[in-house]
Amino acid sequence: MRALVLHAYGPIDSLKLEDVPKPTPAAGEVLVKVGAAGVSFAAMLGIQGKHQNKPPLPFVPGNEIAGEVVALGEGVTHLKVGQRIATGGSRGGFAEYCVTIAANAVPIPDALPYPEATNFPTLYPTAYGALKWKANLQPGEVLLVHGAGGGSGLTGIEVGKAMGATVIASAGGADKLAAARDVGADHLIDYRSEDLRTKVLELTDGRGADVIYDPVGGDAFAASMRCVAPEGRIIPMGFASGVIPQIPANILLVKNVTVIGFYYGYYNGWGGKTAPSPKEAVALAKRRAMVAEAQKELMRWFTEGKLKAMVSGRFDLGDWVKAFKTIEDRTVVGKAVLVP
Repeated sequence: MRALVLHAYGPIDSLKLEDVPKPTPAAGEVLVKVGAAGVSFAAMLGIQGKHQNKPPLPFVPGNEIAGEVVALGEGVTHLKVGQRIATGGSRGGFAEYCVTIAANAVPIPDALPYPEATNFPTLYPTAYGALKWKANLQPGEVLLVHGAGGGSGLTGIEVGKAMGATVIASAGGADKLAAARDVGADHLIDYRSEDLRTKVLELTDGRGADVIYDPVGGDAFAASMRCVAPEGRIIPMGFASGVIPQIPANILLVKNVTVIGFYYGYYNGWGGKTAPSPKEAVALAKRRAMVAEAQKELMRWFTEGKLKAMVSGRFDLGDWVKAFKTIEDRTVVGKAVLVP
């Protein structure tokens, strides 16, 4: 089968398109014929060796997968061969076939195409977990979403709207803001031509945003500290700007602000370097149950038309450099995928 293999960390073109043996599912795993795999900033960091998860080299990257189950590992009883699923993992997606943990698989309806389904393994549940479990976003609160034209930002907008928030979308450029508007953003801010702090305060009658969803970091985070409401919550979801912000504790103190860390992979057991202890296995099962319930609600929102699962570009596996270039240059609107 064709697969993109990483032998040494480095730039995107460090990957090699190779013919490798089809993997075999171990106990608790399934073999998936990949219909599409998501291209993301996190995957790019993994290829560069800058992500917190570092599988042993060589490995096949790709952690957002949608496709068809073609074989079951020992002990897998809740899935069946031929079933359409979306799933996430720490590796393996940039190939024609991959193995993945069966417990993380999410059945998907026939109406959800594989490229669009790649939004569900990580992007939607990340937004859901961050906004619902951690920030406790309430109907009527104001949610500010940075990076609103990218996959993380757009899914954050949609989840926030489904939860009843008023959403302010911040992005650079008319095309990204148009995408944010199309998925339900109530107010749009072009940070290239408008002062973010001034505009947010203007839109909120001087109070600021109750919750801020920030996959960008850098200047966006700095501006967030100056336009967050008293008792507001800021969720740093990533650092697409390339700058990891330093948090001024004095502002947290004066405004009673909470900065919330959230890593979705923790809830699915990604990145563990050793087998979990019996105690941790019980805790992980509880977290996976939370994820399963979240996915049911997300799928319900999709069938109700509340989630659009936008995909902006489909690329052949051999065109991975072009696909990642849209991430690197921050020109992608929505989500880019590789189609084996």
